[in-house]
Amino acid sequence: MTDQTCKVFETFKKLSELLDSRRFVHPRMRRRAEDLLKLIKDVSTGRGGSSHLPAMFKSLATIAREETEEASKELVRIVGDALESHKEVFASHIDTHNCPTGDCDILTPAPCQMACPSGIDVSSYVSLIGQGKYAEAVELIRKDNPFPWICGLVCTHPCEFVCVRGRIDTPIAIKDLKAFAAERAVSERAYRNPAKAAGMDGKVCVVGAGPAGLTAAYYLSLKGYQVTVIEALPYAGGMMMVGIPRFRLPREVIDREVAFIEELGVEFRYNTRLGRDTTIEELRQEGFQAFFISTGAHASFELRIKGEKDFPQVIDAIAFLRHVTRGDRHIPGKKVAVIGGGNVAIDAARTLIRLGCEEVQLIYRRTRSEMPANVEEVKQAEEEGVRLVLLTVPVEVIGSQGKVTGLKCLRAKLAEPDEKGRRRPIPVEGSDHVLDVDAVVTAIGQRIDREGLESLESLRWSKWGTLMADTITSATSVEGVFSGGDLVLGPATVVEAIGAGKLAAEGIDRYLRGLPQPKLPPVPSRRMRVGLTDTPASAKMALHRPEMPLLGPERRRITFQQVELGYDEKIAQQEARRCLRCDICKRCGKCVTVCRDKMGIDALQFGYLDDETPGFTDYRVTAERCILCGACAANCPTGAITLTDKEGERVLSLCGTVLCREKLEHCDRCGAVIGPARYLDYVKKRTAAMIEAFEGRRLCENCVRKLTAEYKSGITIP
Repeated sequence: MTDQTCKVFETFKKLSELLDSRRFVHPRMRRRAEDLLKLIKDVSTGRGGSSHLPAMFKSLATIAREETEEASKELVRIVGDALESHKEVFASHIDTHNCPTGDCDILTPAPCQMACPSGIDVSSYVSLIGQGKYAEAVELIRKDNPFPWICGLVCTHPCEFVCVRGRIDTPIAIKDLKAFAAERAVSERAYRNPAKAAGMDGKVCVVGAGPAGLTAAYYLSLKGYQVTVIEALPYAGGMMMVGIPRFRLPREVIDREVAFIEELGVEFRYNTRLGRDTTIEELRQEGFQAFFISTGAHASFELRIKGEKDFPQVIDAIAFLRHVTRGDRHIPGKKVAVIGGGNVAIDAARTLIRLGCEEVQLIYRRTRSEMPANVEEVKQAEEEGVRLVLLTVPVEVIGSQGKVTGLKCLRAKLAEPDEKGRRRPIPVEGSDHVLDVDAVVTAIGQRIDREGLESLESLRWSKWGTLMADTITSATSVEGVFSGGDLVLGPATVVEAIGAGKLAAEGIDRYLRGLPQPKLPPVPSRRMRVGLTDTPASAKMALHRPEMPLLGPERRRITFQQVELGYDEKIAQQEARRCLRCDICKRCGKCVTVCRDKMGIDALQFGYLDDETPGFTDYRVTAERCILCGACAANCPTGAITLTDKEGERVLSLCGTVLCREKLEHCDRCGAVIGPARYLDYVKKRTAAMIEAFEGRRLCENCVRKLTAEYKSGITIP
């Protein structure tokens, strides 16, 4: 959805204005317009179902056929145009319970979910973890991502970069919580596959058992299709298996989650390379009707410097990591230079340390802050003994008698930022020097290898060497052939590949069923609304993101044992309770405005609501100033902030966080609840001119009216 205004919201607003104008003369027409408005409101507030769109079309047709007044024609035009041109937007609201523009208050999505490439309902699964419902959390995650354990260990967590809690202190540890829940569910044997749909008449072949291919196979199998995966390697996992070291992602984690896909009936053919062992035509003859190609980006870019191809001790990081995964644990040299600043470079450097290299230097042409690698990985690499050599540009590999003896480099300085904010490194003249190394590992980027795809001559390729596929359906230029993952995106992340596989599964399903393909990109589905957990404001503010327990550096240098040890149950639940529940609160700030500007109390210190320049935030201040008048709750469009009376107290809560609570007072005359003392004192100040006869008494509205009437009539007030 690219329009700034939601078409559902816009249609609701226009129809409301038409009704308010009172231009409908006949009562029957007005009733029909009101009924249509209710249906649109249902869609805008998350109460729409599968019958709503047909009912709206039917209602519109009836009005067009039977009503003749001028306003009815305008109604048909307003609603008809919206349904005709933006039917997918209405359907998306019904199916996903999300409004990407944020115009539909209750359906405003949480930033974390919108940032997730696979569209996981983050707020809901984090809340389930906080309540100790780990199996339910994993079940919810797998509706959008079949690999919660894998992603819990290696995801680049874009969700955390937009986490609203980060405006207060630090983002929620979303990735680490996912890993905790998945591991706990597997340990308790509560990690299970969902039920498959009834068998569909269709066979699909997935080429490549990386994260994109496995994800497509998972969702297609759940839809009931017969799915076969062919893979050139002798095992599944793709780059997850051969490109990510075991100390970050243990092999048994991949094996366990792949096993769940096998349980669904997906067939795997290993050691089978497209173009060498089989072809698309041969597979078509086997009865496959659709194909998903996700062969990844396993080739590497060259440095293009002198001496690079002259020595066997110069190897690319992808090949190096693949050899190590397959059992070749020989070091390329004692003093090794790794060239690059991304995650692959860091993985290679840390692997070299574990293999026993005496010295590992990471050569990067920019500064540390500009390294694309995860900050945590860089820090851990330094702890393990990797030395960063920054603002350095390699220009020549030096050697003799077939062996590397050094790496000639130039120091660099950064130019002014370009239009993208990137600062280009400029070599400094006369700064050439030689690093004493006997091996060089290059990690400056990955590229697509077209091997096996040459026979599909109609495939279209981009100028960057990636395969061109529709961004919404994943369809390529060849009938029945779909593609996604690194092959289309270029070198991307595991979670981006998972999102691509999920998208392709939907496109393939529609293709095989003969359904029209969507014209808009998918909107993440809000899967559920988890109940709120009461948390005192003091606890909400006192909780801080816990440090991830790590294996000691001295142990990490000599073993491929997993580095991150994971949270324990108590810490995981506490971390989950730091969540602000942005799936409920849309952060509009109306509560703050009415409290400060209308009531003059200024009890809500929610500076984090300003995403541009977050200010001071302290939930504890509310208890000091709040009078529990309820103006904030009355003006909240989503029900995030509530005022309730329970167990003799009036309680103000924001998404479960208890901001203020006070004992309720009762009417001295009839015993009815009249509110807390703070509120009564506030009212008293505002009504200082009240009849002196009521001075010192706590009275409800009804009793005040009765006594006022009696007082005016001359009756003595008891």
